Amino acid sequence: MNSKFIPSWKTLHRAWSDWRKSEELPKFSPELPDKESTRIETLMAECLAARHGVVSARQHAATLGEVYLTLNGTGRKRFLDILAKRFSADHDLVRETSRKLADSPDDEAFNRQLLALREVLAPPRQQLLQQFNALPQGVKFLIDMRHELLRFMADTPELKGLDYDLKQLLATWFDVGFLRLERITWQSPAALLEKLMDYEAVHAINSWRELHHRLESDRHCYAFFHPVLPDEPLIFVEVALVQGLAGSIQILLDEEEPEVDPAEADTAIFYSISNAQAGLRGISFGPFLIKKVVASLSAELPDLKTFSTLSPIPGFRAWLEKKLAAGQIDSFAELLATAAERLGVEANLAAVIDNPVWPTHEEVCELLREPLLILCARYLHERRERDQIPLDPVARFHLGNGSRIERINWLGDTSPKGMRESCGLMVNYRYRLDEIEKNIEAYATAKQIAAASRIRNLLRDEEEKGLLSGLKRLWSTNRENQPTE
Repeated sequence: MNSKFIPSWKTLHRAWSDWRKSEELPKFSPELPDKESTRIETLMAECLAARHGVVSARQHAATLGEVYLTLNGTGRKRFLDILAKRFSADHDLVRETSRKLADSPDDEAFNRQLLALREVLAPPRQQLLQQFNALPQGVKFLIDMRHELLRFMADTPELKGLDYDLKQLLATWFDVGFLRLERITWQSPAALLEKLMDYEAVHAINSWRELHHRLESDRHCYAFFHPVLPDEPLIFVEVALVQGLAGSIQILLDEEEPEVDPAEADTAIFYSISNAQAGLRGISFGPFLIKKVVASLSAELPDLKTFSTLSPIPGFRAWLEKKLAAGQIDSFAELLATAAERLGVEANLAAVIDNPVWPTHEEVCELLREPLLILCARYLHERRERDQIPLDPVARFHLGNGSRIERINWLGDTSPKGMRESCGLMVNYRYRLDEIEKNIEAYATAKQIAAASRIRNLLRDEEEKGLLSGLKRLWSTNRENQPTE
């Protein structure tokens, strides 16, 4: 069971016991073997039948939900598989109604059949899922159920239809108009602060001391909440108030660094954005969160002129390794071989980048700095073949929200995670208030990637000189400057 599956079975048992017909919960084996599938189908059908009205349906839903929580991973997957296959739309009825729609002799008949088609396209399971909405903590139950469903879908694509239905319901309930922006401070309830530590997905918070540092006067944290989940953040962003663009996450989070007087800060750095509810994946809150936070900070601190992120580049190293393996950047492989020789390690990317010495090795850093920055600029402009949007997920998020690529930071994250994901590089995505709408439109209509001149210059150098020849020239220069032994 997922450690973040909240509420727990005991909590829901207390919350839902009043809704069930009887105190005794039906017994099922944790694995939900095939011989018990008929009983589960019967419970689902009884919930849909609702012979005694809405209350009866919710009683059955409470029973069904509690049964689900008694199952292990295998049992839950089978439970969801039954819901997906046995309670989908009637295929024959959909085909028959579609034929009648196509054969409609006039507009009146067409509109009548169109309504009929909409009805038969709605699968019965959708009604069953809706029964949880009115139960105590029922929406949270559905969010966590979808989290598990998404993991199961990796090897069971038949669950996609069920996921679509569940996502549509959640998207309706979690419309941004219902959301409330709240600043989280050190004075916030301890339970909420614990969740902040637990849900932080970008830069782990390892102690209460670290959390306190992130909530100092020059650090702000904002989260979106929903009325049905008043104690559960949906998404939150951590902001540092600084002077000038921040280029190193280690310096930004260093507890020994002096605090900046918020009144003297000119830049707000968004250094961590974490989705707290994995079951709401695909339901976008981030763009609205950033806009709300920018508006709040601008009103509170009018001297803030720059709003930027300090973001990870999670796919850069994997992309680089793929290019090296395909022989597409052989000149960079030569540079790596030289770097490896200086470090006394094997001549490959992993051996060099995973070596803890290299970030402090002056010759190796000088050798790799410009090539890695050029390659990273190219990676941030690399596009997926199927839809021509940026390959990097963080880039997709921020560029789609109207930012531009402002600066690539050398050794911006020297943690093991930073080295593992991006060879230690980080990027600033800047939100220029007078360009956001223009950038959003250009990205949406033409897939245009906005970038500062320093980034365009890196790409221009590559285009004019050729990356391979440029790197070979740089490699030759470095080789000539190396002392003879």
